[in-house]
Amino acid sequence: MKTIFIFLLSVAPALAAPFQATGFKVGEVTDSTAIVWTRLTAKAKPNPATAPTLTFQYANGESYSPDLKKRPKHPRSRITGVEFFTKGEVADIRYAAPGMAGEVRVLYSPVIVIPSSKIIIEPTRTAWRSVDAKADFTQQFKLTGLVADLTYKVVVETRDAKGKLGQSLTGKFKTAPAKADAARVVFTVSTGQMFSDQDRPDGFEIYPSMLKLNPSFFVHTGDILYYDALAKTPALAHWHWQRTYSRATLVDFHRQVGSYFMKDDHDTWVNDCWPSMANRSMFQFTFKQGLNIFPQQVPMGKSTYRTRRWGKDLQIWMVEGRDFRSPNNAPDGPKKTIWGAEQMAWFKKTVAASDATFRVLISPTPIVGPDRDNKRDNHANKGFTHEGDLLRAFIAKQKNMVVVCGDRHWQYMSVHPKTGVREYSCGPASNQHAGGWRQSDFRKDYHKYLNVTGGFLSGTVDRKGGKPELTFRWHDVKGKVLNTDVFGNE
Repeated sequence: MKTIFIFLLSVAPALAAPFQATGFKVGEVTDSTAIVWTRLTAKAKPNPATAPTLTFQYANGESYSPDLKKRPKHPRSRITGVEFFTKGEVADIRYAAPGMAGEVRVLYSPVIVIPSSKIIIEPTRTAWRSVDAKADFTQQFKLTGLVADLTYKVVVETRDAKGKLGQSLTGKFKTAPAKADAARVVFTVSTGQMFSDQDRPDGFEIYPSMLKLNPSFFVHTGDILYYDALAKTPALAHWHWQRTYSRATLVDFHRQVGSYFMKDDHDTWVNDCWPSMANRSMFQFTFKQGLNIFPQQVPMGKSTYRTRRWGKDLQIWMVEGRDFRSPNNAPDGPKKTIWGAEQMAWFKKTVAASDATFRVLISPTPIVGPDRDNKRDNHANKGFTHEGDLLRAFIAKQKNMVVVCGDRHWQYMSVHPKTGVREYSCGPASNQHAGGWRQSDFRKDYHKYLNVTGGFLSGTVDRKGGKPELTFRWHDVKGKVLNTDVFGNE
C-alpha cells in the first residue's frame, strides 16, 4: 500500500535572474509520461499596471490606445489599410514579462512514504537545456518511465548563460492510472478566459476553487486568451500569454495539476477564424503564426488532437477545430468540414478501439448546442449541419459516450432531440465573461440545465457498489455546486 505524502510547494528565492515569472506547466500526462513546460524571464514579476499601454496608429490617421480593462467593440471597423504599432517596445508595456536567455532543467521524483522507513528517493535530473529565444524563451521536457497512478514532485531549476543559478520552482502532478485499474478520477474543464474579465486582482477565482477538488487533471477547451484586437504582431501575441500566465492564481494552479490545452478561435488568431480567412485586422500577425505560437506556449506533443486514457473507466478525446476547417461562409455539404478527413478517421478508429467504460469527447466548440441562430462557427450551427449530423449519429451509436464543450459563455446540459447525444458546456471562467444567451430562453427540447454564469465543470469517475458512474457537476467561480448530472454505465 502506498501513501502519498502531501508536501509544501516552494519558490526558492533568487537574488538575480533568470526568473520564472510565468511559472511552469505540466501537461499531456499519461500513465508513464508527462511534458514539463517552462520559460525564463528577466524579472521576478511582470510589468505593473502603471507601465505604458499600447498605441496603434492607422493609415487613415486614427490612433487607438485601448484601455486594457475594456474590450474594443468593433476593432475591425478601424482598419482602412496599413497600420502600425507605436510607443515603446513590447517588453516595456504593462503586464509584459520579458524573456531572458539561459538554461533550465527538471528534477522529478515519486512522492512515496513507506511507514517506519527513512528511504530517500533521489530525483531524476534532466540535462540542462537552453531556452529558445525564437519561441519566447521557452523550453519543454518530456518525462518518461513514470509509474502509473502516482504523485511526482517536480523542481524546475534555472541558470544564466554563465552558469549562475537563478530561481527554482517546485510543484507536483499525478500520473494516470493504468488501463486496467478501476480508479477514482476527478477532472475539471474551463473555457472563455479573457484577461479584462478577471474577477480578482491576481487572476481568476476558478483556479483556487478547482484546487480544492484536488483534480487528477485539468482541460482548457480553448479561448485561453483573446488575441483579436491587440495581437497585431507575433511579439504582441506572446505578450498575451505572458500577461495571462504570470497571474498568481494561474502560476499556483499549473504547478500543482497536470493539464491538457486545446485551442479555439481567439487563441489561434481572431474570432471565428479559418486557415484561408483574409487578414482584415491583424496587421503583421498571421493565422499560420498563431498555429506556431500555441504549441510554444503550452506543453504539447506532436498533434493538437489526441486521446488519453485514465484507468479502466475513462478515456477522453481532445479535438482540433481550427487547423483543418473549411471557410465558415462556404456552402454546407459533404466537402465542408471542421475536423478534416484525417482527424475524423482517427476519431472513429480510436473510439471503436476503446474499451473504456466511459468515453468523453472534449470539443472546443459545441456539437449539440443549441446555439444562437446568427452563429455559423460550430457543429450546432446550420452552416455545418452535414458534418454535425454525421458526428452526432456516430456518437449516438457508442456506448456511454458524451460530449463536453467549451466556447459558449454560459453553462448548460443538453440532449439532442433526434439522436439523444448528451452535451455538457462548462461555461466561461468568470461571471464578467458570461453572456450571449438569455436565462429565460430555456429550450425544453434540448436543455436539461441552463445557467448564464461563470464557473467551471468537474467530472468524477468512481465506482459505487462495484458499478461505475460518471458524475458531472457545474460549479460557480467559488466552487459551489450549481447542478449535478449522474451518468451511469448503461
